[in-house]
Amino acid sequence: MKRALAVLLLVSGTGARAQEAAPPAPPFVPSLPETIAGVPGTWDLSRDGSTRRCVMTLTGESGEAGRRVFFPAGCRKALPILGTVAGWLFTDGAMRLVDRNLRPVLLFARRPDQRSLLAHAESGEAYSLVPLQIQAMRPPEPAVAEPSRAGARAGEAETPVGPGPEGGQGPGPGVYALDRYQDQDVCRLSLAPAEGASAPVHILEGCRDSGVAIFDPVTWRYASGRLTLVAKRGHVVNLVPTGDGRWRRDPETGTTFLLRKVEAP
Repeated sequence: MKRALAVLLLVSGTGARAQEAAPPAPPFVPSLPETIAGVPGTWDLSRDGSTRRCVMTLTGESGEAGRRVFFPAGCRKALPILGTVAGWLFTDGAMRLVDRNLRPVLLFARRPDQRSLLAHAESGEAYSLVPLQIQAMRPPEPAVAEPSRAGARAGEAETPVGPGPEGGQGPGPGVYALDRYQDQDVCRLSLAPAEGASAPVHILEGCRDSGVAIFDPVTWRYASGRLTLVAKRGHVVNLVPTGDGRWRRDPETGTTFLLRKVEAP
C-alpha cells in the first residue's frame, strides 16, 4: 500500500512539473467582426478545393441591396455564383451576400477557429470568406502610459525576430515564393534581416497575387513558433512551419497560402 502511494505521488509530481514546464498557448487575436461596423474592408472569397478565388471590397455605403460590394469583372468568371450578388448584409451576427431582392446567395457562418467564414451554395459547393483588411482586424490604439517605466516594460515585452539559420527555429531572412493551391510562385516576398522586434518585408516586382498586393505586408516577426506578416494598416497573417523552409497560413482556410524559401540573403 505504501509503495503504491509513493508511485502515485511520484507520477502526480511528474505530471505537475510537466504541466508547469509547458509553454503558454499564444493569445487568441479576434479577426472576425462582432458588429456591422467591423465588416467594411477587403475580403478573400474562394471555392474550397479549387484555385477559384476573388478579392472583394465590402463597403459601408448603402446600396440597392443592403451595403455595396465591389469586385473585379473577372471574379464572375472565376466564381460564377457572384453573377447574382448585388450587396451584403450583416444581421444577427451573420454575414451574407445577397441578390437584388435581398435573398441570400451565400449565408456564412463562423468556423470553429473563429478566423474565417464558411458558406454552402445550393449546389453543395463550399465557399470560404477570409478577412484581409477589415476594421475588425485593426489593432486597438495604444494606451498612454507613464513615461517613466512604460518604456522599460515595452522593451521587456518585445520579442526579437528570430533570424534562425536554415533548419533552426526562425524562418530566416531571404526571398520567399508564395504558392496558392496548384498555382506556384505567384508572388515573391523579401524578408530583410532582423534588427529588433520586427524587420521589413518587400513585395518583389512581378507579383501576380492581388490578395497579397492588397494586404501589403511591410514588416515581419517571429515569436512562439509563428511567422507573422504585418500589413501597413496593422492587419496580420500568421504562418507556421511545415519543414524545408516552408510556412503555411494558420489557420489553413480558404485558398492555400504557402511561403517557400527560394533564396538566402
